[in-house]
Amino acid sequence: MLLYLADYLMTFDASFRVFHYLTFRAILGALTSLMIAFIIGPVMIRKLSRQKIGQSIRELGPQSHYEKAGTPTMGGALILVAIALSTLLWADLGNRYIWVILLVTMGYGIIGFVDDYRKVIKNNSDGLSAKAKYFWQSVIGLTAAVFLYKTAILPAETQFIVPFFKDFMLDMGWMYVVLTYFVIVGTSNAVNLTDGLDGLAIMPTVMVASGLGIFAYLSGHVTFSDYLAIPYLPNAGELIVFCAALVGAGLGFLWFNAYPAMVFMGDVGALALGAALGVLAVLVRQELVLMIMGGIFVMETVSVMIQVASFKMTGKRVFRMAPIHHHFELKGWPEPRVIVRFWIITVILVLIGLATLKLR
Repeated sequence: MLLYLADYLMTFDASFRVFHYLTFRAILGALTSLMIAFIIGPVMIRKLSRQKIGQSIRELGPQSHYEKAGTPTMGGALILVAIALSTLLWADLGNRYIWVILLVTMGYGIIGFVDDYRKVIKNNSDGLSAKAKYFWQSVIGLTAAVFLYKTAILPAETQFIVPFFKDFMLDMGWMYVVLTYFVIVGTSNAVNLTDGLDGLAIMPTVMVASGLGIFAYLSGHVTFSDYLAIPYLPNAGELIVFCAALVGAGLGFLWFNAYPAMVFMGDVGALALGAALGVLAVLVRQELVLMIMGGIFVMETVSVMIQVASFKMTGKRVFRMAPIHHHFELKGWPEPRVIVRFWIITVILVLIGLATLKLR
């Protein structure tokens, strides 16, 4: 929005040209969303507390979690507000990628909001049914996938890229829609599974978004993309503004969500942020890199799948409790140790993902 104002002001003063630099707008986007989170965070927490919108704790969960009962939840709405306002202010609103990622993120946020609303306000412990949740996730994911496929201009926008191989670009055809659907829905649910400890989900999300933001910037730059042998995607560079807004909003939320948390993210934040990461990976054609960088999310999801499969087939559990972060808690790890170690693992995985830029 402000980019158009800068274009007008450039007719009077050429110094406003600085707003055309992606890096400058990305920095402003991060700072804007961070300030929004800092400003409205305390207000939102007080309102949630007054309305008694508190988290319920599973009886089968670790005993250390019982004291968290009643902590305000649905704080993910804070993140979404900060991301949306900052992106609308600083991004080029003529870029279709920006609208796709914003609408998908907010759409999944609405699904999460309905689920949280039914749980904590309507006192329905089941929230939105699994079938209904998956249905609406699928509707939004498929709509985005078909739209991106139909509006693709360059072949690179729908090709499958494999890291470590310079010239391997597979034309996918309609399989692009299938892949995009599974990446968006899968990543959304993976982040949601990870959101079980104070700050556990938000910091890896911030790190992965930062890594994918670098890919977006480089993919949108014709010289850098050619030098690094990654597909040139003219619209992708603008995504760095969204990534920066997510980083700022995420760090602002972490201020209140760090152990011991003053507010929880809830499905409204976890489902939306996961979907945002999935769309980012699809738009910059780095789905496999997302799996590397988001290894924590993959590990959490796989642990649940293994646990369920093992119990159904043998009646025995592989882990003391799934997702796997609860397994480590029940082994005696203090919650902050689990959180920080998972953060450290994510730093390593994001660096490995970035290293694929040169290992081609």
